[in-house]
Order: sequence, then C-alpha cells, then structure tokens
Amino acid sequence: MKVWLKAMLPKPVLQYIRQIRERWFDIYAKRSYSQEGEDMLLDRFLEDRSVGFYVDVGAHHPKRFSNTYRLYCRGWRGLNIDANPGSMTLFQKLRPRDINVEAGVSSTTQELTYYVFNDPALNTFSEALAKERENGAYSIVNEVRVRTEPLRQLLDAHLAAGIKIDLMTIDAEGLDYDVLQSNDWARYSPDFILVECIGAETLEQANSHPVAEFLRNHRYAVVAKTKTTVLFGLVQA
Repeated sequence: MKVWLKAMLPKPVLQYIRQIRERWFDIYAKRSYSQEGEDMLLDRFLEDRSVGFYVDVGAHHPKRFSNTYRLYCRGWRGLNIDANPGSMTLFQKLRPRDINVEAGVSSTTQELTYYVFNDPALNTFSEALAKERENGAYSIVNEVRVRTEPLRQLLDAHLAAGIKIDLMTIDAEGLDYDVLQSNDWARYSPDFILVECIGAETLEQANSHPVAEFLRNHRYAVVAKTKTTVLFGLVQA
C-alpha cells in the first residue's frame, strides 16, 4: 500500500485491510524478490536448511532482484559483493547480519572501467554489453575506474576459516565466467551455484554453455533453470 495512503487512513481501517489481506490473500501467496523467481527455486532445494551461508556476487540491492533476501529473512546470513559505488550503504542498513563488501570481481587484480546506468541493475564492466544495453529507456550516466580482485582473494579476506558455503549466486553482467575462474574450488565449493548464463534459454543450451562445461569439471551439474539463470548442484562423490 502506498505510503501516502497509509498516512491518510485511520488505524482501524488499516488494521481491517491488513486482516482481510492476510486472511484471504497472503495465506496463498509467497513474495519473490528475484528477477526471475530464482528464490522460489531455492526455497525448494534448500527447504530443509533453516540456516545457512550464501555468497552473493553482483548483489545489486538488498531486496530488489535479490536471490538471497528470502534466505536472509529465514535466518540465513552471508557475504554480499557489488562493485557499484555506494551500493553497500543500503546493505548495511537492511542486511546488518551480512558481510557487505563494495568491490569488483575479475580473474586478476586490476582496475577496470565500470559503466554505470540510470538503472543500476544494468551496470557492467563489459564495454560491449554496456553499448548493447544503451537505448531510449536506458543510458550510461557515468564511467568510473573500479579496482577488481579475484573471488578467492575476497573470500580469503572476509570469510572465517572453515566456513561452509551453502549457496553462491553470481550475476556479474558479462563477467560471470571470469568470476567462476577466479575462485579457489578446492577451498570454496558451495552446494549450489546460481549463475546468469546469457543465451541459454533451453536446458540443452544450458548444458552446453561454457559456464556449465567449466562447472562440470568441478563436479557440478545443471539441476534447474529460469529464463536466463541456471542452478547448479554439487554432485556428491
């Protein structure tokens, strides 16, 4: 309900509306925060884990398009990483249990140009992808130099020794493969990995995608997908 409408209505009316909503509507509904319902998939695969730990690379926003906010609300915690300057201010406010790190991730330690859009969900280090996304509705509003580090170095710096990662979600807007390559798979092998696989709209395409081929070498298999995001599960030896 809009904030201005809440301010206008008397409290008894608001309470009555809330009761009606909870009795007749919310009982059948689940709120999804992900862009393509990825958090609904995760609910099913992780339903037996009341607590756990996630790593969210390209976290973007604590709620909007978040694959991990539902898990946070269930009592999980994790590490959120995003390159957008100032992005972690809101994470610190809304996700205080989490470890919130403003950083870019790439295969080596370097400085890259970060293309900032009028919709931060489109921000990317990929010049080609940035140019492709520019149209009447979306435009680049700034270009900044951002330091990037391999994922393994960020995990070494911010995770306690021996911590178990239940879920890793990666949405690096064109650098997803680089992010995967930059991990230390001997030390950090999550049970599940969500990765955006651009161009993989069918299960056949998902299984032949370079990301799937890479992860197969680290004992992962495709277990589910949405339109552009693929969920991989660790195959137990």
